[in-house]
Amino acid sequence: MELLERLVTVFAENGYLAVFLALLLCGAGVPLPEDITLVAGGVIAGLGYANVHTMFGVGMAGVLVGDSGMFLLGHHFGARILKLRFVARVLTPERYAKVQHKFERYGNRLMFIARFLPGMRTAVFITAGSTHRVSFLRFFLLDGLAALISVPIWVYLGYFGADNHEWLAMWIHRGQHGLWLVGGIALVVALVLWWRHKRRVACESGSR
Repeated sequence: MELLERLVTVFAENGYLAVFLALLLCGAGVPLPEDITLVAGGVIAGLGYANVHTMFGVGMAGVLVGDSGMFLLGHHFGARILKLRFVARVLTPERYAKVQHKFERYGNRLMFIARFLPGMRTAVFITAGSTHRVSFLRFFLLDGLAALISVPIWVYLGYFGADNHEWLAMWIHRGQHGLWLVGGIALVVALVLWWRHKRRVACESGSR
């Protein structure tokens, strides 16, 4: 909660721009938790320093711009991006190879699930861009759909818990585990749909 209190102070003094810039840093892989950043934005709205609905919009914009920036860096530089110092800190060659393998296995589903995997988002988005097999529009839609689940949860949680820190801390903890659960369920559903599609295609091929 100490980080949350510090962010609330900074955001209350500097407004929406500070929240937006902080979310860009989250997207770039800086060790600043995106969920706590969004909650802090909601808290200052709950304290009367901002409008909560505008804060939701700012949160969505910051998240999507930050994520898109990582995708486009990967798309433009490919594997060469590993030579960039700030990227190498969050995406080692070993981790890049591991994410590439997962991406080849799960494809688009991994881009959606990545939003619910702290510490994995930046690596997944850079790798998605570097494969050149995913259009920016498809990436943006998948990431946007996932953000429409996570962003409002954190922003409005901060808004409603602005005056009750104990309640807020409890629900932040529950929310973090809850989003992992949502991501896991979404992955299972996606795998089932993929398996049914492959089975249908195989049956159609066999009947010809």
